[in-house]
Amino acid sequence: MADIIYTYKNQVYANITNKCDCACTFCVRSLKDAVGEATTLWHEKDPSLEEIKAAIDAFDFTGYEEFVFCGYGEPTCALENLLASAKYIKENHDLKIRLNTNGLGNLYHKRNIIPELATVIDSVSISLNAPDAESYQKVTRPQFENAYEAMLDFAEECNHTLSHTQLSIVDVLPAEDIKKCQEIADSRGVYLKVRKYS
Repeated sequence: MADIIYTYKNQVYANITNKCDCACTFCVRSLKDAVGEATTLWHEKDPSLEEIKAAIDAFDFTGYEEFVFCGYGEPTCALENLLASAKYIKENHDLKIRLNTNGLGNLYHKRNIIPELATVIDSVSISLNAPDAESYQKVTRPQFENAYEAMLDFAEECNHTLSHTQLSIVDVLPAEDIKKCQEIADSRGVYLKVRKYS
């Protein structure tokens, strides 16, 4: 049985789905079955809300300040369980909640999901991945044609709604691309986090 709650680098994560609307060329799940303290992050089938709640109840959150939705899938592809389990965390633990996402939730659900996220999510980190739409399509391989612009719109709207929003890239990008990504983030008024590759 796959881990629903797992830890990595002193952070606690929720792996609530293996569904994803992208097929990123660099995705860690194509390289190994788990990260951090997890045994496997591959679900035979996505966990039910009851199973997610049971995993939350069984975990000792002592010493943790944040709960992050991020696993071997895109959390917004399991939106109902994401919202309900985040609400459950809020009701039972004094933790900030962060969503790590590809930022395509509005495209996937064909509606604006940000107001719903804002009821339970404190911060969101959105994978920017590339400095332009063409590069993004090649690297991220989303199911949608207009994904790049939609992701940036999602980030900008989150920034107006949530307490903290960031776009993220990994420092393996060339310096020129990192500079362009910074300009894009600045133009949208969104913080850019440059993560170290690990």
